[in-house]
Amino acid sequence: MATDTRTSAPSEAGPPRVPKPQARTLERRESVLRAAMSVFGQRGYNKGALVEVAEQAGMTHAGVLHHFGSKEALLVAMLQYRDGEEAAGVPGRAQTEGPAFLGHMLDTVTENISRPGVVQTYTVLSAESVTEGHPAQSYFRNRLTGLRDKIAGVLAEVTGRDPDDIEVRDDASALIALMDGLQVQWLLDPDAVDMPRIVEKVMDELVDRLTTREEAPPFPRPRD
Repeated sequence: MATDTRTSAPSEAGPPRVPKPQARTLERRESVLRAAMSVFGQRGYNKGALVEVAEQAGMTHAGVLHHFGSKEALLVAMLQYRDGEEAAGVPGRAQTEGPAFLGHMLDTVTENISRPGVVQTYTVLSAESVTEGHPAQSYFRNRLTGLRDKIAGVLAEVTGRDPDDIEVRDDASALIALMDGLQVQWLLDPDAVDMPRIVEKVMDELVDRLTTREEAPPFPRPRD
């Protein structure tokens, strides 16, 4: 038997291309992501059922698993989608960089007033993520680390400080805590909390103090 000794020419094209999902597929995945935001936001991750997600998205349970593989993978993709990142092939939104990010944060707070379901989803899942073994724990930890670094960098840029300055990093953490805490208050009593006004007020105060390099006065302590 003759043996074919021909060899193929080495490919210069690199690794094989992964075909992009078709538009109809992306539409169905986005429907699932939106449904997951609703279900997980109302019931939390552990009690939120994929069957209900599938029903809201207008497909079968098997269809959801076909697109996302598992409930855990759907959760992470949903969080990425909420943050404007690319998720399961669904394109993300353009990210704002530099000093304009402070304005973007205020715009996001204002936008959140018109989408309480999105705010509820984030609030419920971020609280759940502190429990041991929660599938979104790494996501939220990495998200907070990245957001803290980004805010510290922006604060440093607009105030002339070092992004590694402990005061700058403390203020970045405080700003995140303010926004997350206000969301809880707003969800429970929306008429009592003006999130955009409060965030803008505190943000201006932080920038002014960092710019003038003034230290916050110590709180009076009760006498023994």
